[in-house]
Amino acid sequence: MHPMLNTAVKAARRAGAIINRASLDIDLVKVSQKGPGDFVTEVDKAAEAAIVEILKTAYPEHGILAEESGSAPGPTDELGQQENLWIIDPIDGTTNFIHGLPIYAVSIALMQRGQITQAVVFDPSRNELFTATRGSGAFLNDRRLRVSRRTRIDHALVGTSFAHDSTGKYMAQLSKTFGVLSASTSGVRRLGSSVLDLANVAAGRLDAYYGTGLKQWDLAAAGLLVLEAGGLIGDFNGEQRWLQTGNVIAATPKIFPKLLMMLDPLRQPQQAAPQPPQSQP
Repeated sequence: MHPMLNTAVKAARRAGAIINRASLDIDLVKVSQKGPGDFVTEVDKAAEAAIVEILKTAYPEHGILAEESGSAPGPTDELGQQENLWIIDPIDGTTNFIHGLPIYAVSIALMQRGQITQAVVFDPSRNELFTATRGSGAFLNDRRLRVSRRTRIDHALVGTSFAHDSTGKYMAQLSKTFGVLSASTSGVRRLGSSVLDLANVAAGRLDAYYGTGLKQWDLAAAGLLVLEAGGLIGDFNGEQRWLQTGNVIAATPKIFPKLLMMLDPLRQPQQAAPQPPQSQP
């Protein structure tokens, strides 16, 4: 295992231990609200602090981009890109967590000069550790991952995430598309953690996923898992700007173009309107 990946695994497991302890007395966890459907707890903050401490102790010059504490830039290259940037989501699926629903995960990625090179997704409730190093494959608890072999969209099980939309206009189109896909596939699941949805595409448990209004910490680590497991990932135009737009499609190679075509109605709202706020708590 790459030394930097090893450090990220150590940090993810430390955060997972904090989360698991708190989950035993979930009613005692202090919760505050950042926005509509967007919650943060003292556990998010404690887990993030533990992750940052481990990463900064090992690599004090590296930059940090974390959901709760914001950004602490590191050195940049001649093009202005950060040489080493850790992208952290301490609990993706906070709403699930505060309700005692065990569908949430820790996400840690390393971006080097604009490219994600290391990824860790840890599901503490199931003790499932997803890891990837660019060019070396994706793994679940040391077992090599491959996306599913399904080729037909009508046989596909699809995951999704919606953004909160105060105007209702974007949500109306998303809901319509959700209905079309539900009738055209084996089913669409909205589980509440984009990180785990993408990890499950890499593991072959889901055949595809699409999400809107996501942030870099929702996508960075799990996106690399999908790519290293042989899947395809892109934005709603099929291009490689999903980290920037926050709108993403991930799927098996055969299903990806079919899903992209079915999501065509979502392209115009993505381009014409500001990006909806973050969909995952």
